[in-house]
Amino acid sequence: MTRDREVEHLLRSEAPQVLGAIVRRFGRFDVAEDAVQEALIAASRQWPAEGVPDEPRSWLIRVAYRRMIDLLRSEQAAHRREEAAAASDPSLVDPTAPGPAVVDHDDSLHLLVLCCHPALSAASQIALTLRAVGGLTTAEVAHAYGVSEATMAVRISRAKQQLKRAGARFELPPDGDRRARIEAVMRVLYLIFNEGYTVSSGDELGRRDLTEEAIRLARMLQRMLPGEPEPEGLTALMLLTEARRAARTGASGELVPLAEQDRGRWDGDMLAEGKALIERAWRRRSIGTYQLQAAIAAVHVEAASDDATDWPQIAALYLGLEQLEPTAPVRLSRVVAVAHAYGPQRGLALLDDLDRDHGLSEDPLVSGRVRAVRAHLLGRAGDHELAGEEFRAAAAMTGNLIEQHYLEDRAVRMEVRSKHE
Repeated sequence: MTRDREVEHLLRSEAPQVLGAIVRRFGRFDVAEDAVQEALIAASRQWPAEGVPDEPRSWLIRVAYRRMIDLLRSEQAAHRREEAAAASDPSLVDPTAPGPAVVDHDDSLHLLVLCCHPALSAASQIALTLRAVGGLTTAEVAHAYGVSEATMAVRISRAKQQLKRAGARFELPPDGDRRARIEAVMRVLYLIFNEGYTVSSGDELGRRDLTEEAIRLARMLQRMLPGEPEPEGLTALMLLTEARRAARTGASGELVPLAEQDRGRWDGDMLAEGKALIERAWRRRSIGTYQLQAAIAAVHVEAASDDATDWPQIAALYLGLEQLEPTAPVRLSRVVAVAHAYGPQRGLALLDDLDRDHGLSEDPLVSGRVRAVRAHLLGRAGDHELAGEEFRAAAAMTGNLIEQHYLEDRAVRMEVRSKHE
């Protein structure tokens, strides 16, 4: 690992601890988040050249603390109160003292819950989580989501103001609300992972930096909630999915579907860790959606080839998942599993039923995938002409260029086969 990479990893690990210390001391998340970001940026410039200090967390807290005082002093209305508070309580850290500060609190879970506050939109929750807990700069978050730094800065600033208006506090909610907030945290982490695994637009199939960050945060959540099966299931799901990354594209960068992937290129360490996690979570006998999805992924990776996959088991797992999470993506995935297990005609019939009853073709989450799945099933059923039309329609509905090229190539293949029939 290079020096820059080591520093980057260290800063992302320390970011929630430093922010938690400052917020706990001052109770001002909106200002503290800016102060910590400036400390992280200062460290990213200084440490690669001068070396990492002996107590990096204390170093970051001291710098963030000084910046926090500067920011608070600039707020005229709060000037006198905050200055008095700073002068009267040196217990956390003395910004003039040369020695390290000691912080015993682990505030990561508090921060995750705060960033996923229900007052925020999903987009704002993701942006704030990546910046405040992940330690990414505004420019990095903006790059990850394909918007300008100025646009992302406005989004983050508005999110912090929304938290302030909502009276969000730096504390875990009561037990009755805690589970719902933890579920929101897991949903945000999985959204980050999915955007990294297949980006919604652009000429890259995925973004490894986002999937790595999502996995790192999921592991952190898992450690903070020992004995909870769903964080284990979420981490397992991400690992079992990410393990296939290298085999998803060919030599020219083209998309390689799961059935055609070289399974020797899958990451064995990730597979082993993911399978161990889902097996442990499964034994707790409290089944949730992430555990079911991880179990499906585990069935896929345990097969020596696509033909050897236990598709009836996968179809049954999807049926259980649909009962817990009756969403369009889950329903469409069950169609695929049923088609593999019992033939394309059964899959097409199920797709028609679900489309009629639940409007899959009109659902923005899956409308493009519905056309692609129908195209695959029509092709397998022998209707190559109609399959070609569906592949072209699906290609026109995706903003991911690699996926688009794959679908257009399939359309051409279907049209060629149709002409020779």
